[in-house]
Amino acid sequence: MSIENDKSGFLERLKTKWKLDSLRQVVLVLLVFACTGFTVLFIKNPILDFFGIDKNGFVNTVLYLLLVLPLYQVILLIYGFIFGQFRFFWEKEKQIFKRIGGVFSKRK
Repeated sequence: MSIENDKSGFLERLKTKWKLDSLRQVVLVLLVFACTGFTVLFIKNPILDFFGIDKNGFVNTVLYLLLVLPLYQVILLIYGFIFGQFRFFWEKEKQIFKRIGGVFSKRK
């Protein structure tokens, strides 16, 4: 088995898992994730510096969770729109919100 077959197999599995129409769409979705990750990497420290938070410690982690992770979700939708994959990412966001809502909803 060649390396190329392994890569296309990986992309095919993602295509199936994410219920996408083409390998091109899989590559675009991966590109959106990459751009979002790099953007968050560059804006995380300025955001934490703005609040005067030390880069280590519990407060840093809490602020990261409260500020940067929600911002990640917004940036993901923005890049999704730019790369023509907004619908895919919007559906994923709705799934995430349903799961979070389920955690906080009253259980009978």
